[in-house]
Amino acid sequence: MKALLLHRHGSLDDVSIGDIELPDIGVDEVLLEVKAVALNRLDLYVLAGWPRLKLAFPHILGCDGSGIISTVGEAVTEYKPGDRVAVNPTRSCGKCAYCRAGNDHMCDRFAIFGEHVPGFYAQYQAVPARNLLKLPDDLSHDVAAAASLVYVTAWHSLIEIGRLQAGEDVLVVGAAGGVNLAAIDIARLAGAGTIFVVGSDERKLSLARQQGAHMTINRLEEEWGKVVFQYTNRQGVDIVIDNVGAATFQTSIRSLKKGGRLLTVGNTSGPKFEFDNRYIFGKHLSILGSTMGPHGSYEQVMSLIFKGRLNPIIDAIYPLAEGIETLRKMERGEFAGKMVLHP
Repeated sequence: MKALLLHRHGSLDDVSIGDIELPDIGVDEVLLEVKAVALNRLDLYVLAGWPRLKLAFPHILGCDGSGIISTVGEAVTEYKPGDRVAVNPTRSCGKCAYCRAGNDHMCDRFAIFGEHVPGFYAQYQAVPARNLLKLPDDLSHDVAAAASLVYVTAWHSLIEIGRLQAGEDVLVVGAAGGVNLAAIDIARLAGAGTIFVVGSDERKLSLARQQGAHMTINRLEEEWGKVVFQYTNRQGVDIVIDNVGAATFQTSIRSLKKGGRLLTVGNTSGPKFEFDNRYIFGKHLSILGSTMGPHGSYEQVMSLIFKGRLNPIIDAIYPLAEGIETLRKMERGEFAGKMVLHP
């Protein structure tokens, strides 16, 4: 089968399109014919690598897949060949204390497709049956793939960890990232008060408004922390979603009202930074982090996708043969919404 292969950690020069053997499946797995796979910035982090990430090369990137079941393992009874399915991008053991408690995203053997185990930039992939959800006939594979990782991440962070309540004001730092656009969409559905979004590109800010942002701020033209402070009568917002990190964290903290919550699932500008702790205890603030979400959350948020109540934005669709150049587009920031490949 054809696959996009990472041969070593480094740059996109270390990635190629090549042939690889079909994966074997276990008794509780299916062989998925991949119809769509969405790009994520996570692909670039895996490409660069980090000390504790140990991969078997060549490695297949791509965490968000959707497709048609080709073959089922002998213990799989709830699915059959020909079923159209979406895939929860996280793998867990199903046996540890965290899994038994329904917190499989904290599993002792937690893994993400494309990050820790082979992913979906390929024509076929082996997937545990417990990771699957049947797709409605009228939902495209592109939408299913574009939604999976970013929507479960945003849902778990904003609704389950952040406890967003109707009428609360939300500030999203960053206008075009997949998790940020998903968070705007979810905040809109949850009945947030004013949804503020900070960005640096008018096209991306326009997408944020399309998803439900009430007020967008171009950080190249205005000091966004002051703008938010002014528009909230010098009170600040209830929740800030900041996945940028080093470049924005202190301003995000200052933008919170007393008792506010800062939510983070990433740090695109760097993981290590300083902030003024006096704001934390002086304003009774909470900093809440999370990674992905449990399978129950995945089912819940995807059911809203299936019903059309949440709507991921797809920037463009490319064939797998253009996968390397598409990753370069993501690396350069030349996208707004999700980019999707067709293996």
